[in-house]
Order: sequence, then C-alpha cells, then structure tokens
Amino acid sequence: MPFTLTINGRSTTVDVPGDMPLLWAIRDVLQLKGTKFGCGIGQCGACTVLVNGRATRSCQTPVSAAANVPVTTIEGLSADGRHPLQLAWQDVDTPQCGYCQAGQIMTAAALLTTTPQPTDADIDRAMTGNLCRCGTYLRIREAIHRAAAIKGTR
Repeated sequence: MPFTLTINGRSTTVDVPGDMPLLWAIRDVLQLKGTKFGCGIGQCGACTVLVNGRATRSCQTPVSAAANVPVTTIEGLSADGRHPLQLAWQDVDTPQCGYCQAGQIMTAAALLTTTPQPTDADIDRAMTGNLCRCGTYLRIREAIHRAAAIKGTR
C-alpha cells in the first residue's frame, strides 16, 4: 500500500507494507543513510529521527504512523551542515566512532526545541535513551550546551 511521507520537507510516496519500520523506508527505499540501525528494539537511539518534532525511534515506528506528518532525518536538520548542533558537535570534537551520533543529535534537536537553555539534568534526562558505546556522554552534554549558546545568539 502506498504511503505519503514528508521527509525533510519533501513529500514522497513509498509503496511498502504499513508495518514496515520507518527506519527501513528511510534507509532502503529513500536511500537516506544517515539514520542508523542499532539494536532494532528501540533501546539504543541510533535510529532516532524527528516525527512531528518529537524524537522517535524509527526502528519501532511503522511507516503507517509516519504518514502525512513531518519527519526529519539528520540529512534534513540543515541543508548546509551549519545547524547549531552540527557546529557544536564539530567544535567539541564529540564523536569517536560516530555511529550513534546522528541519533544523539536528533534527540538533542528535539530537546533544544522544547528547552532552549537546558540544564545538565535536562540534558541527562532527554539523552538517557541514547547509548554511546564510546562513552562520549560528557562531550555530548558539552556540545548541547554550546549549541544552545549558539542558537541563543542567532
């Protein structure tokens, strides 16, 4: 059955089963490879995208649930790679292996939308479900604070 998805501001139709995880529609059908497969059970956060502005595990979200609502992947966060989070991630040299970072950034983007000047506790609470095998949690927190400061000056 065809579903209309709005991915990164562009409307597209995918002819996939309604119960297909959004992750596979994004990666395999639409060829947007920034969203990563991590665990497949919604526990690690590597697959996080924004669905209607909320951080959402795309491995557990059926395509049918994402139809006709805006979905933003890491590729859609900024056309030129200059989103405050992307800049802060580079400034702080946040990633080591980088595998989880797209999901981390997308979760942080949802946080900064609702909490423009988060405390450490706000960040820890929001980022709890995102695992980093390299343990860069302190740099992730620092980058979020830096992005909040950048965003506040724009």
